[in-house]
Amino acid sequence: MAPSEAGAKVQPGVLLARGVCRMVAAHGLAGLTEMPLANGRRADVMAVDRTGEISIVEVKSSIEDFRADHKWPDYREFCDRLFFAVPETFPVELIPEDCGLILADGFGAEIVRPAPEHRLAAARRKAVTLRFAHLAALRLQRLVDPAITAEAAW
Repeated sequence: MAPSEAGAKVQPGVLLARGVCRMVAAHGLAGLTEMPLANGRRADVMAVDRTGEISIVEVKSSIEDFRADHKWPDYREFCDRLFFAVPETFPVELIPEDCGLILADGFGAEIVRPAPEHRLAAARRKAVTLRFAHLAALRLQRLVDPAITAEAAW
């Protein structure tokens, strides 16, 4: 039973991120939520495809959430493609044209506007990919052994 079904209140952004992660997995990408970046920011969702292309998805659950957050341009230097994921009730004209657009809910998501490509330099790609792999491995280890408390110490 999902947490929301068990009576616990799940934040709308968490549900949207879950839908985005289901979509990226369905397309063969590996996704992580709350991915820490080298600049101190934390991407809502980062996805890596089989070729190593990196996408970041910034989740916005409301107009207020979108207007209060001005840090999303800082994510661009860590991905090849930058998307916003919003609920279908969100006024999509607010989303910058130079970002992709995903409509999402707690069960899935759909890309309605592709993100333009901004290729990462090889050294940056390697650093981001290693950070992604390290965090993914730590999270997997914690599933097997909850006593492991380490998080990516980059």
